[in-house]
Amino acid sequence: MSGYHRPFRLQGLRSDVDTGTAIFLFLAGAAALAYSAFHIGRRWAVGVQGQGVVTHSRPHQYGWYLVAWVLLPAGAVGFVGALLRITAWIRFTELAIVGSALAAAGAGFWLGHRLLKPELRARRTLEAIMRRLLLAAALVSILTTSGIVLSILFESIRFFQLVSFLEFITGTDWAPDTAFTGASGGAEPHFGSVPLFAGTFMITLIAMLVALPVGLLSAIYMAEYASRRVREVAKPVLEVLAGIPTVVYGFFAALTVAPLVVDIAGALGLDASYNSALAAGLVMGIMIIPFISSLSDDVINSVPDALREGSYALGTTRSETIRQIVLPAALPGIISAFLLAVSRALGETMIVVMAAGLRPNLTWNPLEDMTTVTVRIVAALTGDQAFDSAATLSAFALGLILFIVTLTLNLVSVILVRRFRQKYA
Repeated sequence: MSGYHRPFRLQGLRSDVDTGTAIFLFLAGAAALAYSAFHIGRRWAVGVQGQGVVTHSRPHQYGWYLVAWVLLPAGAVGFVGALLRITAWIRFTELAIVGSALAAAGAGFWLGHRLLKPELRARRTLEAIMRRLLLAAALVSILTTSGIVLSILFESIRFFQLVSFLEFITGTDWAPDTAFTGASGGAEPHFGSVPLFAGTFMITLIAMLVALPVGLLSAIYMAEYASRRVREVAKPVLEVLAGIPTVVYGFFAALTVAPLVVDIAGALGLDASYNSALAAGLVMGIMIIPFISSLSDDVINSVPDALREGSYALGTTRSETIRQIVLPAALPGIISAFLLAVSRALGETMIVVMAAGLRPNLTWNPLEDMTTVTVRIVAALTGDQAFDSAATLSAFALGLILFIVTLTLNLVSVILVRRFRQKYA
């Protein structure tokens, strides 16, 4: 028994409930205490005012002051207890965590009630608490983005310790499947990412050539020409495209668009593959149309009517007003919608897998099969390779480069939007 080490465990309570039940007990107990605290704090303030004493804040604000004293300690203790349990530093039971959190809520209620005084500035305290909660909510996205970047960056550094960075960004041959045979006399693995990014940009370009004119023209029609009845029907129908799962688009591309592309190419005397960048790009463009159309429609509708009326007063036609007044004024928003759609296209995977194939192919011919960065990331992370192998770590390097490309597009978008906004303000 001397060699046996018992992990520390909070005794006295047995875990005879599951996690869902524990969460329900915590929420129910905290809600009951908060409800009681609100009414007790409010009743206290009303009683004090009834005695002719002037309070700094309104009665309900003292109630919410007590609610804050109940919920904040309970939430903090519950979060810390759950974190300790997840990390296995201390083996708390579910009931122990719930009991500790509710005990902290009760202690907070007692302390908050002791602090109640007519001169207590409950309103300012609540405003400070809400400001900090909103700041914490705003920091969530920043911290999440930072965590994503750091996790990708560290794994990418491990990859570039195994593979030359210059070879990765300039190589034209992507063949990581030989990574296991290279050490035993087989072919050396190659991690040239140029074919992957070439396929990504090729398919994205085709998609934008479809989505930008169709989406923008449909937005102009619905904002400037369509009647109210037509708009109420056409706009929701168009936005239905945004809710269709991408796997459905993939089936449509593989079963309908790809054979159609092969037949048309054959009629023109061209040789086309059933897995082609053109088929994937066309369907991806159809999928992106609602993004450009909906955002552009909102931007065009936000242009002040005074600009249109002034243009009409000078004798211009509707089409001239749209071309020379409305579109330049709405150009910053249209640019933002376009670059948002580009980012959406760069990250698409399912349509490419089902319509364009999996083969890294460096070619300028859109009728041939090719693949994209996101497809290879999925393939690298879902195989049977070891996690610390170059074949698996290549997914993080690809993700890092794709992140840099997307970030560059966003920066360009910000610069262009500011430039045109200053010009047409």
